[in-house]
Amino acid sequence: MRIVVGVSGASGIALAERLLEALKKAKAETHLVVSETAEEIRKHEGVGNLKADHVYNNKDFFGRIASGSFRSDGMIVIPCSMKTLAGIASGYTDNLLLRAADVCLKERRKLVLVARETPLSAIHLENMLRASRAGAVIMPPVMGFYYRPKGIGDMVDHTVGKALDLFGIENKLIKRWEGKGNRRERHG
Repeated sequence: MRIVVGVSGASGIALAERLLEALKKAKAETHLVVSETAEEIRKHEGVGNLKADHVYNNKDFFGRIASGSFRSDGMIVIPCSMKTLAGIASGYTDNLLLRAADVCLKERRKLVLVARETPLSAIHLENMLRASRAGAVIMPPVMGFYYRPKGIGDMVDHTVGKALDLFGIENKLIKRWEGKGNRRERHG
């Protein structure tokens, strides 16, 4: 499996770090592009190095991931800032990250956007709808409580596990819902 990972300038770079670790464990080939703002946020948040098989400069439009002839199984933008979301939704490709996402849409490949913002304005929601209609999957990192997370690491794993599920990549990062046990469920 070959996955492109985009990291844009929103808080939550730890999500990208954990995703790249999980993809390596799953033996997926990773292609990474990080926006300039994301690099600044990575330093501010104290996240370690983002490691991938192939790393591209965001200004390099000659990177392989800029072309539809480069075959991949899709792309995950994690975290996805509202600026990046707006660029993807409008087809504005002024950097390699946006171009790689645009390639996924035009080639009908999976594109998962882990949108990181709250609260959401009407503009954000409209951009999410436009991106979704174009074929992207909008997957905000929403906390789940049914699995009783013990800390931030569990919440990061939950989000990353759900993103991996969208690509059919087996993982044990999330605790799956198993229902209410022996309680009889009421219907109707």
